[in-house]
Amino acid sequence: MKAYPLFIVAMLSSVLSGCFTASESDHSSAPEAGTAQNIPTASKVNPVASGYSFGTVVDITDDTTINPVPYIPPQCYTDPVSDQGIQNPCYACHTESKRPNYLNDTDVQTAYNFPETGLKNNWDNLFKDRTEAIAKVSDQEILSYVRQDNYFSDNGGIILSAKLANPPAEWDRNQNGQWDGYIPDAYFSFNAQGFDISPAGEYTGWRVFAYYPFLGTFMPTNGSTDDVMIRLPEAFRKNSDGQFDPVTYAVNLAIVEALIKEKDIPITAVDENAYGVDLDKNGVLSIAQHVKYDWMPKENRLMSYVGKAKALQEQGIVHLAARLYPEGTEFLHTVRYLDVADGKVKMAKRMKEVRYSKKNSWRNYYQLRGIVDDEIKERHDFPSRTKVALGDMESGLTVAQGWTYQGFIEDDAGQLRPQTYEETYFCTGCHGYIGSSNDTTISFARKFDHGSFRDGWYHWLEKGLEGIADPLREDGRGEYAYYLEHNPTGNEFRDNEEVLNKFFNSDRSPKVQEFSKLSQDISHLLLPGAERALMLNKAYQVVVKEQSYRLGRDAVIKPVTTVHKTVEAEQDTGIKDILSYY
Repeated sequence: MKAYPLFIVAMLSSVLSGCFTASESDHSSAPEAGTAQNIPTASKVNPVASGYSFGTVVDITDDTTINPVPYIPPQCYTDPVSDQGIQNPCYACHTESKRPNYLNDTDVQTAYNFPETGLKNNWDNLFKDRTEAIAKVSDQEILSYVRQDNYFSDNGGIILSAKLANPPAEWDRNQNGQWDGYIPDAYFSFNAQGFDISPAGEYTGWRVFAYYPFLGTFMPTNGSTDDVMIRLPEAFRKNSDGQFDPVTYAVNLAIVEALIKEKDIPITAVDENAYGVDLDKNGVLSIAQHVKYDWMPKENRLMSYVGKAKALQEQGIVHLAARLYPEGTEFLHTVRYLDVADGKVKMAKRMKEVRYSKKNSWRNYYQLRGIVDDEIKERHDFPSRTKVALGDMESGLTVAQGWTYQGFIEDDAGQLRPQTYEETYFCTGCHGYIGSSNDTTISFARKFDHGSFRDGWYHWLEKGLEGIADPLREDGRGEYAYYLEHNPTGNEFRDNEEVLNKFFNSDRSPKVQEFSKLSQDISHLLLPGAERALMLNKAYQVVVKEQSYRLGRDAVIKPVTTVHKTVEAEQDTGIKDILSYY
């Protein structure tokens, strides 16, 4: 296997998207409001997984890639031009950005700006016909498969945690006898406020949130369901006395939300005197019912965290700025199959992937602009140079903005294993140099606002997408309707005929009634029909059995004919009109 330089940055968006209703048989139950689980007692111990198995264990520790540019996803090779006109899926990722993301990469909409080694499309799974393999799998077989739990063992322990406590030599890159990366510790058992509670009755620090799925590939109609959790560092969960306090933690999360969204965030009434922080900026310490976004350092308009985090902020140990997370912030993202029950598509129990990220160090605005300036200069001076990401499969890969990304994916028996260097390198492509990202992420900026169910702090197990209105863009147009207007198939590959036929007539004129339904219920677009869901599950399972992720991990049923197998340097995409994600 040929080795290539380690990689630091990447081109495409975060991804995190997809919403759904959970399978009724899902292990991850959500406690009802007011139950005893809302008040952890720590009277039990967390179970250790037992009775689990491995698939074929092979050495996955090499810092090598066969594809020299795995950070360029297959969607970027799409030919947007057809005899029906021009689609533009590129704007969802590549757009005029907002500070402190200074990339403004609209040029990617109009040209294939790839290095020389990226001119060949290496995602060969796009061009394989899976129909014969799919036909051998019955609907009941695939439903049985996706309903199996590959995260928890029968006794409720986390399988990956048990495996990584004593990792096989084939996973131990530095051969020190221990796993040096992230060890899964979320139990998917959420109280009424969205906080994850362990079997021992303890807060794990993870808090789940609902969000508008990102446009394109990760909408469930294109193959996967997802959920996302956020966790702030331990100091953000403690009051000024150093004691864990869920109210203090909730306030700090609201402050982070205000900073990321640059808007006021309502909160449950709290006494500001307990924190010594004027949260609502009314000039006095009193009862606050919202966090006021008011951050303009040049005008001495500042904001503060509360509790122990406030003390660390005053010491310069943790930092605060608009559209940036504090150092130590973590995200956990699971990608899952599609379940079907009573004709409705739901979130499956089986996980395709577990994705983890952590912000290890702070970058101020000046440093972030410098990172982009260096990137632009390198693209100009060394257009054939591939990007570099520091790290390895055990500790994760770190991008220039200070975040480390790590992932776990199904082995050939359907059990989760660590990703290889190349497989993780693919993931960094969604968390680096794209105009629509926010501190290399996207999902939390798309979190549902106050006034939605549980103010957006809930898991899709509790409430699915049904009845959620199409969010409005800054120009006042429905976001998903706008995407369909420019991408009638609802995906980058121009091959989701189910969406096309649902929303458009044969002459590509819109079906007004269907768009009217979408305006009030985004599930009308985002959830596929039962037949399509099962076909997509079967197609992805073929990739799992082959372990051919490096050739592409999209659920492809028939060969994709709308992507280029090769492109020329700076070749025009055919797109003429620049669109904005915002």
